[in-house]
Amino acid sequence: MPYERLILSKEIPEFQRWHEMYLNTHTYYSFKYGTLSEKELLATAQQSGVGQLALTDINSTSGCLNFVRLASEYDIKPVLGIDFRNGAKQQFIGIAKNNRGFQELNEYLSHHLHEKKDIPDRAPLFKEVFTIYPFHSSLKFNLEENEFLGIRPQDIIKLPRTKWIKYLNKLVILQTVSFHRGEDNNKIQFNMHRLLRAIDKNTLLSKLPKSEEGDPGDVMYPLGELFEFYKDYPQIIVNTKNLLEQCSIDFTFNDPINHQNLKMYGKSAEEDIEKITQLCNEGLPYRYGDNPKKEILDRLSMELELIKSKGFVSYFLVNWDILQYARKMGYYYVGRGSGANSVVAYLLRITDVDPVDLDLYFERFINLFRQNPPDFDIDFSWKDRDDITRYIFERFGKQGQVALLATYSTFQQRAIVRELGKVFGLPPHEIEKVSRSEEKELDHIGQLIHRYSRRLIDFPSHLSIHAGGVLIADKPINYFTATSLPPKGYPVTHFDMIIAEDVGLFKFDILSQRGLGKIRDSLEVIRKNCPDDPEVDIHNFKSFKDDAKLNYRLQNADAIGCFYIESPAMRMLMKKLQVNEYLGLVAASSIIRPGVAKSGMMREYILRYRHPERRNDAHPVLRDIMPDTYGVMVYQEDVIKVAHLFAKLDLGEADMLRRGMSGKYRSRDEFLKVKDKFFQNCKDLGHTYELSADIWRQIESFAGYAFAKGHSASYAVESYQALYLKTYYPLEYMVAVLNNGGGFYRTEFYVHEARMSGAQIEAPCVNHSEGLTVIYGKTIYLGFGMVKELNHTTFDAIIMEREKNGEFLDLDDFINRVGISLEQIKLLVRVGALRCFGSKKDILWQVHFTLGAGVSKVKNGLFKMPIKQWALPPLHHDKREDAFDEMDLLGFPLCNPFDLIELDQTGILAKDLARYENQQVEMYGYLVTIKNTGTSSGKRMNFGTFIDKEGQFIDTVHFPQSASKYPFRGKGIYRLIGKVVEEFDFYSMEVSRMEKVNFINLEDESKTMIRAVSR
Repeated sequence: MPYERLILSKEIPEFQRWHEMYLNTHTYYSFKYGTLSEKELLATAQQSGVGQLALTDINSTSGCLNFVRLASEYDIKPVLGIDFRNGAKQQFIGIAKNNRGFQELNEYLSHHLHEKKDIPDRAPLFKEVFTIYPFHSSLKFNLEENEFLGIRPQDIIKLPRTKWIKYLNKLVILQTVSFHRGEDNNKIQFNMHRLLRAIDKNTLLSKLPKSEEGDPGDVMYPLGELFEFYKDYPQIIVNTKNLLEQCSIDFTFNDPINHQNLKMYGKSAEEDIEKITQLCNEGLPYRYGDNPKKEILDRLSMELELIKSKGFVSYFLVNWDILQYARKMGYYYVGRGSGANSVVAYLLRITDVDPVDLDLYFERFINLFRQNPPDFDIDFSWKDRDDITRYIFERFGKQGQVALLATYSTFQQRAIVRELGKVFGLPPHEIEKVSRSEEKELDHIGQLIHRYSRRLIDFPSHLSIHAGGVLIADKPINYFTATSLPPKGYPVTHFDMIIAEDVGLFKFDILSQRGLGKIRDSLEVIRKNCPDDPEVDIHNFKSFKDDAKLNYRLQNADAIGCFYIESPAMRMLMKKLQVNEYLGLVAASSIIRPGVAKSGMMREYILRYRHPERRNDAHPVLRDIMPDTYGVMVYQEDVIKVAHLFAKLDLGEADMLRRGMSGKYRSRDEFLKVKDKFFQNCKDLGHTYELSADIWRQIESFAGYAFAKGHSASYAVESYQALYLKTYYPLEYMVAVLNNGGGFYRTEFYVHEARMSGAQIEAPCVNHSEGLTVIYGKTIYLGFGMVKELNHTTFDAIIMEREKNGEFLDLDDFINRVGISLEQIKLLVRVGALRCFGSKKDILWQVHFTLGAGVSKVKNGLFKMPIKQWALPPLHHDKREDAFDEMDLLGFPLCNPFDLIELDQTGILAKDLARYENQQVEMYGYLVTIKNTGTSSGKRMNFGTFIDKEGQFIDTVHFPQSASKYPFRGKGIYRLIGKVVEEFDFYSMEVSRMEKVNFINLEDESKTMIRAVSR
């Protein structure tokens, strides 16, 4: 039928059956532009009669895979593309004909994002992509076969006056969709869009240029209305339909057999199987001796068969390869996660936890129903992880198959209120008021901010980088997504872990922690400071866990500086549990997690641990399932055990329940189906609803937080390694702790711990200190890097000159040899770094006379002119002045802080608490840390940690009434009045009154002394 005769009428029904017209649609993954989620876009399309739809987010592919995954639920055929723009200015749209075309688009966008290049006016000659340019009458180039011109409804009136009226075969419909239609005549949605644009441009809403906005008409029309716009040019409609009919996209979702990870480590699957079998056999003597038990060999055989059948062989070999490189480089690491439940992982030295010895639940590691590979979280020292990442990209990413995994940073309540306040022009104090007030208490602007903040909460703001996720795919990453290039210098996907797993890409977790850096550096410090001692075998864990000194320290919660077990909460738990052996610490490492406490089962576990008669309170089925934990769910795999053995879910459903509880699928329909089946099975098995609901409550409250037992066991190994070093080399270990950024507490408390262990603590010194803290015998010199505002170049010059030409003899020698400004040398004087040359005040006067406001110049040559010496009268010096200088420059005094206050009485000490149980007492404590929390009714309360005059810990509880009346007022010493309470041999104070004690005022003291002398 000729195009000129095609009209919209009942006589010509073809248009009524056409559903393919939208080539330019956006979700809110067009960051700070679109306002629709993928589901909302698809639902809107379905309601508008659309059967095929192209998603073309702006310079982003974040929503693409989930859009494809969801499309079938709405009976819509998905098409993918990218809207290429510079800012808000549209350059062209690329529509992928197929998966190869999508990869072309991803490669093109990635190149421009990596190089931070503007998108040009002309698209490249794509092979499997349709290119659509926005309508411009001045388009100066001819269109190729796969290129078209997009005509918006408002362009129709201009069309007859352009040359394009003669080229109707190159025109297509270009109705952009960026937000909902119909809500308050599109006003609310368009306002949301404008607010997002103002946030993006960091400008006032009133000053947002029109060029940075979309059009209020960028909404989806029912197809009948859309056709009406183009009724005079039906060929444009036909062109659009023909273009979309040539497009299709295909990704497989939730297919565990055909995962998209690197499928072969070597040249073939057979070679990989031979490799993993060989490596396991080689690992048997190292782990189990020359004659491993039949139980071990049977377990190994079963695991290998399952790993082969699930297609996970290369996944294990890649992990092995990475860690083989780490061992070669001398890097310390800890392998944890559900993979620690595996003998294969133990033999490949991916983990150091023996799953047979610990009786780890094999089905948590892998089972026939499990879809995804087991988790391996590999922790490296923070100093080593960057090199491991580099190795992975170079080893496995030569064909673009490796990328870091992204996360979506979303707008949360306080952040979106702050951003909206800024674009409305409110000053910071007004924004704070809006944030803290109810909507009804605010003026019109404040109410608008509240209303729109509710609509924008959880909108994606931008991409961030996952803490440690790395993808190693079988295909180039650009097959699935475009990538960005953050400052780390490695490509990052546009989707997160959930979407990656949907499409069959399972991450490798390459993480960093400072605990491993402390262990590594400790061994180096020990070699230097204790050269005659035998080499420490830090991997000799079996001897550590049987060491009475370590277990005594553990039982007394004396673990400051030790990985994972130093926090006030962990100290409290270890004392209550009386943990004095490895398995107890394994349990405590998971019990401390938020969910177990929330479920009320932490207290129940402690009661059953300390009072064996209470173990009979457990339900018989639960006691049989979890005998080691007295019928209490402690580990992640306990969820699987209970779901499988108590509620008779199959292992696949039980694992889905575990994953759902962790938040990964909390909103997914499949999780809700498993929940329904849990309750139905319990009913069919004769369990009462009350029992089933109570067990479900326990599962729900903690499963997302609890550790797998293998994970806890791996953490406990590292804790024992740290305990060993702290026990036998306490000073060297504390030096390593300081040089690795400390831990849970502020730096000064690790300095305090070193002093309590017998160290002589010295301020930085130009003749002994380095950039980092160093130790000579039992004397610890703090590092120059601790001194606030002391430049790196200054202390580097000091160290280099000292190493080259020896120690500095006096102030003249120092000034002659080191080029230094007055401001920098004053910092050194005040912190005491020049104390080896005389008294602080004398030196300060000398440097002022010598340098004035200038910079000392290095004197070369054999003979150096002496610096003129000034005769100064005797200057009074109070050592407490040094403490205040130290507080200013280091952040803490090197003396006992109690020396800086005047007290008529000191109250009781921490060691006396047990004598005053249930009595009101007075104590004085130097504040260590505060934990803010809330009651079930939402009132604010605190937990405090202090040290007394002798350096022992005081733990306090501040209930809401006390917390509101006597708030904390920063660092310092506090007078505490309250009741001594005890629970499971752990003593603390319930504070009823608290006030901060002022430090002495040396200026007032000096005035008093002068008045006394003058009399």
